Amino acid sequence: MNATVTLAPHGPQHMRALERANKVRLARAELKRRVAMGSVEVATVILECPWEAHSMAVADLLMSQRRWGQTRCRKFLSQIPMSEKKTIGSMTDRQRRTLAVLLNASQRGRAWSAGPWVTDTLTRA
Repeated sequence: MNATVTLAPHGPQHMRALERANKVRLARAELKRRVAMGSVEVATVILECPWEAHSMAVADLLMSQRRWGQTRCRKFLSQIPMSEKKTIGSMTDRQRRTLAVLLNASQRGRAWSAGPWVTDTLTRA
């Protein structure tokens, strides 16, 4: 009989999982630092969805901005039907574009007046 044996690469599975989790945690911390400093915009992160933000909650990313807390984040996300726990990687293209447009408008001071009818027309353009 010819039986093939597959060898586990680089040690036990739980150690590889810990290494991966640590790598993701460090990359997310760096991404949050860059967002807080203003060198990376949240709208860009949402549209591009880098690997470190793929399983990150939208609220975590929004609250990493200066002057964004839980209340502001909740009010902002209430403009579109989206949960705070929604992961960035699971968002549809339409949700990404809508959120990016609203974020860009909020930086210019116009997002709080945007109703749901406004967000529908913004995403169709």
